[in-house]
Order: sequence, then C-alpha cells, then structure tokens
Amino acid sequence: MPQQLHGLLAWSHTHQGRKIIRFTSVSAVSTAVSFTSIAVLYGFHIIHGVIWATVTGNLIATLPSYYLNRSWTWGKRGRSHFRNEIVPFWVMSFLGIGVSMIGATWARAEVHSHHWAHLINTGLVSFTNVFSFGLFWVLKLMVFNRIFHDHTLDEIDAHLTSEEMGFR
Repeated sequence: MPQQLHGLLAWSHTHQGRKIIRFTSVSAVSTAVSFTSIAVLYGFHIIHGVIWATVTGNLIATLPSYYLNRSWTWGKRGRSHFRNEIVPFWVMSFLGIGVSMIGATWARAEVHSHHWAHLINTGLVSFTNVFSFGLFWVLKLMVFNRIFHDHTLDEIDAHLTSEEMGFR
C-alpha cells in the first residue's frame, strides 16, 4: 500500500497529474455553482419548472468552468480559438446538459408523482443533477484533454527526476 501511495504522490507531481487534479477541482467548483444555482432557482420558486431550473443552473455553471479549465487546468492564455476551443467546449457542455435533462426528467416525474415537501423535491432535483454530471465527467475529461492538450508537457515529464517531481 505505501508503494501505491508513493506512486500516486509521484504521479500528482507530474504535469498530467496536476492537470487532472486541477480539472477535478474545476469540476467541483462548477458542480457547486450548478447545485447552488438549481437549489436557489427551484427552491425559492424563481423558476418553477424542474427542467428550466436545471438548464439555467447548468448554463450558469458552464461560464466559470470554461474560463477556469482554459486558464488554470490547461494553461491557455490570450484569446480563445472559436473553432478549436469554444465550439467543442460548448458542444460538450450541451451534451452534459442533455444528460442532466434525462436526470431532470426523472426527477420531475418523481416530484409530480409524490407529495413530498418542496425542500425534499429541491434536494432530489439538485442531487439528480450532480449524479448526472458525475456520469458525464470522465467523457468530458477525455475530450477536454484532447482539445487543450500540449504534447511538450509529456516530453518534459518523461525526463523529470524524482527530485524535480518534489521528492528528495
């Protein structure tokens, strides 16, 4: 076990490891934004429908997700390239929203078929969205890694010594 932990720690010091950790952190932030947005929009009756609250909450979360992933996870600076960065990101985002719509449709059916308190309904709708995006997360990681990938980092990682990766 300690050797596996040592290997995981060594991997976390590589460019690829840092990138995955950053992508996961950005996903946590955007999930929190989405969850909070849906809970507020649906919970406080700002948007009454489950579907529209889910769509709106996810669109709100997509904006910080794009900028954080582009700048922090993949280290891109300057203007975004429309065809190579913006379009693929939004296509994947809309696919993710589509997956969450499947969950929202199920949640809406549950909300309408049971006479639970609105607080329970709000929790069901919000947590269903989190679960739906969790299913979609790995696919997004693979696609975004391909969109923003820089091969020079892999070449640098291949030549790092254990001291350069943070071990002494």
